[in-house]
Amino acid sequence: MMKNKLIKQRVLPFALLASVLLAGCSTPPKTLYQWEGYQPQVYEYLKGQGPEAQIGILEADLQKIHAKGNRPPPGYHAHLGLLYSSIGKLDLVEKEFQTEKELFPESATYMDFLLKKTKL
Repeated sequence: MMKNKLIKQRVLPFALLASVLLAGCSTPPKTLYQWEGYQPQVYEYLKGQGPEAQIGILEADLQKIHAKGNRPPPGYHAHLGLLYSSIGKLDLVEKEFQTEKELFPESATYMDFLLKKTKL
C-alpha cells in the first residue's frame, strides 16, 4: 500500500510533465501547397465573374505564395492561363501553361492540348 502511494507521488507528476512537454513540442505539418484565394476564385469564375478582377487577385496571391517560400497548388497556373486567354493575352497564356507543365509534369498532355488550342 505504501509502495503504491510512493509510486503515485513520484512517478505520476513526471509522467504528466513528460506528456505535457511532448505535446507542446509537436507542430502541425507544413502543407504541401498554399492555396490563398485560389478556390474562391475558381468558384467566382464558374459564376461568371469578370476575368480581370480574378487575374488581379490570383497574381497578388501568387506573389504572397512565393514571398512565403511556398508553392501554388496544381491547376493554379493553368487557371491563370485560361483567364489570360479570355482577355487575349496569348503570350501570358503560354507562359502560365509552361509553368504549370514544369511544376506538375503530369499535366503536360493537357497543357500541350490547351497550347495548341490557343494558337489556332
